[in-house]
Amino acid sequence: MSVLRSTLAAVAGLTLSLSGSAIAGGGVTINSYGQRALLIQGGGQSVLLNPFRSVGCAAGLAEPRVNAGVILASSELADEGARGVAGGRFLVAPGSYRIGGLSLEGFSSPHDRLGGRRFGSATIWRWEQGGLSFAHVGATAGPITGAERVLLGNPDVLIIGVGGGSKIYDGQEAAELVNQLNPRRVIPVQYVNGEPPDNCDQTDVQPFLDAMAGTTVRNVGRTLSLPGSLGDSTVITLMR
Repeated sequence: MSVLRSTLAAVAGLTLSLSGSAIAGGGVTINSYGQRALLIQGGGQSVLLNPFRSVGCAAGLAEPRVNAGVILASSELADEGARGVAGGRFLVAPGSYRIGGLSLEGFSSPHDRLGGRRFGSATIWRWEQGGLSFAHVGATAGPITGAERVLLGNPDVLIIGVGGGSKIYDGQEAAELVNQLNPRRVIPVQYVNGEPPDNCDQTDVQPFLDAMAGTTVRNVGRTLSLPGSLGDSTVITLMR
């Protein structure tokens, strides 16, 4: 069986075989630490996304020195997947994992628009927690293939980088993927507020919001609570 078929089968199994602890409790609470670092708690589990060191586009931000059951990193670049910043089981390699009642799927995507020739590959993550399905596309600029769209499905919550530059979708690219996946909640990440730090090629979130004109936008601050069942329409939640 090919790697792709194996991954597709694993993703299908994920939907059918969720453990009670992964869906227990209904809903999640999400805390933002800036850049792409989000701590998601619910269903008896805690997942930290992309802990960073305060360098590059994350310069000036407080590092997320917290503990979580699982850490999902897009890569091991210092501003999107730094080891030793937070505590927890650190995952960055593509594959299928079962940890503490969570089933997680990671698969590789080009980190840049040159097929990965400049920055290599990033890992895209999909999992279920608190009765919700999540897709984490926080650090890639490469196009999503048809097969990868199948793997991502139609997530309840899509976490997606929007700030542009050499390693991240720009606003238009991110909007195109949102429209393809049709998630219920979108959390844009990896953009700058105010003037970008030195040597940071990213912009603010506005180009993404312009490309998603007509979509409901909610400013929720640093903490977001989501119930275990969401409505059918797409809502953009800004965590800043």
